Amino acid sequence: MDGRKSDDPVAALRRIAFLLERGRAETYKVRAFRTAAATLLTLAPEEVRARGRAGTLRELPGIGSSTEKVVREVLDGQTPSYLRRLEEDAGPLAEGGRELRALLRGDLHMHSDWSDGGSPIEEMAMTAIELGHEYAVLSDHSPRLKVANGLSAERLVRQLDVVAAVNEHLGEGFRLLSGIEVDILDGGDLDQTDEMLDRLEVVVSSVHSKLHMESAAMTRRMVAAVENPHTNVLGHVTGRLVTGGRGTRPPSTFDAEAVFAACAAHDVAVEINSRPERVDPPDDLLRLAIDAGCLFSIDSDAHAPGQLDFLDHGCARAEKIGVSTERIVNTWPVERLLAWAAG
Repeated sequence: MDGRKSDDPVAALRRIAFLLERGRAETYKVRAFRTAAATLLTLAPEEVRARGRAGTLRELPGIGSSTEKVVREVLDGQTPSYLRRLEEDAGPLAEGGRELRALLRGDLHMHSDWSDGGSPIEEMAMTAIELGHEYAVLSDHSPRLKVANGLSAERLVRQLDVVAAVNEHLGEGFRLLSGIEVDILDGGDLDQTDEMLDRLEVVVSSVHSKLHMESAAMTRRMVAAVENPHTNVLGHVTGRLVTGGRGTRPPSTFDAEAVFAACAAHDVAVEINSRPERVDPPDDLLRLAIDAGCLFSIDSDAHAPGQLDFLDHGCARAEKIGVSTERIVNTWPVERLLAWAAG
């Protein structure tokens, strides 16, 4: 994905937004460039060029001084100075893991603006393609997570139609997979109907509430979710936060040996969550999961297109700890992945 050689202002604006998201910039900065790109997409290229010559770009909604400058520089045949600075600073997000990153075929955990993500489904899919993915799972939240605008069964049905339409539009070479990040309820049940879970291709099950539950109860809760035949991936296992704008949060306590033994027995992948504020599971638990014979999924947990590149962090950790490539399910071709997920 690279807007440096493009004569398309929309591509340059999208690339800037991507790099800002990748660098964890403030949301308002990202929104300015994505809004400007969305505005220009509604116009014919000839009108954009005419407005550039006439100096009327800022009459358009969502075009401010910074975004106007980017557009004008592209129209003048230049690489925008803002984009050039971001590209110069981009670099790898993590030390190591490059060979493993090249082997990943997809991402099993990303969010759109249907729940708490910041961009439309189509934008997330297009960015995944630009990053070289062969597939990506749309895993918006389930209904109980109201703070994240979790999807009711009715909304999820509508989303499945959108996923089908996106795949029809994109054609061959990439597949957007239907999925969910389903909340693990207090007793270990999953926060969606069996009928709906049956219709999905990949299910990530995660704990989002009562993270400080007593250890024995949390263990029972997690093992019950892993034993549920719909669960494919156990998401951000401890729920901890080690840095970031939401502050820090200690990991949940549970019998990790019992949870990972259940994962190994039921072919449930342990997620290596690549978000830099999570680093989940911690290194000691990741080693324990390896010893238990678990499968793994290295996921971005992206809530914006630029965050899809967070996979760099997860790959660096997996390589450092010594996770076998063959055990990482998103290195598999889509046919094998779906056969595994279907059980």
